[in-house]
Amino acid sequence: MEERRKIVRTKYIDMNVIIICDTEEKYYIKVENVSPLGMGIRMPAGSPDIVGKEVIVVAESMIMFAVVRRMVPCEDGSIEVGIEGKAFTEDMLTCLFENIGKGV
Repeated sequence: MEERRKIVRTKYIDMNVIIICDTEEKYYIKVENVSPLGMGIRMPAGSPDIVGKEVIVVAESMIMFAVVRRMVPCEDGSIEVGIEGKAFTEDMLTCLFENIGKGV
């Protein structure tokens, strides 16, 4: 049977923040596109290599827990980043709700 559904990313351009879970470092990023399974974002030049790291992306109207799958340098020095969404754990949700409003 042929799969008729297709999940595509939708253009969603907005300035947001990405938080590296294990170090709590924050970087301002630009979200390029989004789907239920992940996001395409752009980080500034000089950003650290975070491939394989768990991150939280805080966008204007959504929060995504994810893992960074790839980072590709661009001609302008910025870095294209592909992230794959993960299911929130109870511990992660507790941490988020305890820290909401503390400078994210």
